[in-house]
Amino acid sequence: MVSEVTPPREAAQRKRDVLRRLREDVDAWVSTASPDGVPCLVPLAFLWHEGTLVMTTRATNPTAVNARKTGRATLSLGHTRDVVLIETEVDVIANEAVTAAEGDAFAAKHQWDTRGRPEWAFLRFRPVTIRAWREENELAGRHLMKDGVWLV
Repeated sequence: MVSEVTPPREAAQRKRDVLRRLREDVDAWVSTASPDGVPCLVPLAFLWHEGTLVMTTRATNPTAVNARKTGRATLSLGHTRDVVLIETEVDVIANEAVTAAEGDAFAAKHQWDTRGRPEWAFLRFRPVTIRAWREENELAGRHLMKDGVWLV
């Protein structure tokens, strides 16, 4: 059976779809690498807050350690037929340093709060590049953000 390919979305629609996923999705794949190139890929719960993605993990986990050392990560939402790929700069923030707004919103979204647990840290991911596509017919217009600025 041959599957029908949906027509490509306009860039503005893709941006709306990405922003909806950032608001509504619960988890993202987080890819980091150690300074010597050892990769780490894990799913983490996230919050989209004032243009950044906020997550939490143990401060000693490879994701936090790699992010602290390199300041970079790649995030992915969706599946292979509806990809959102986000290249980011990332800061690792001690639990006591996360803003009340971020911590409260994260806890409300996920019914889970790691504040007050010093072995945990928050990660704040700032998108630098965002690409989104579904099928091959959307590859040409997949870049929606470059250098932290929306292109649409």
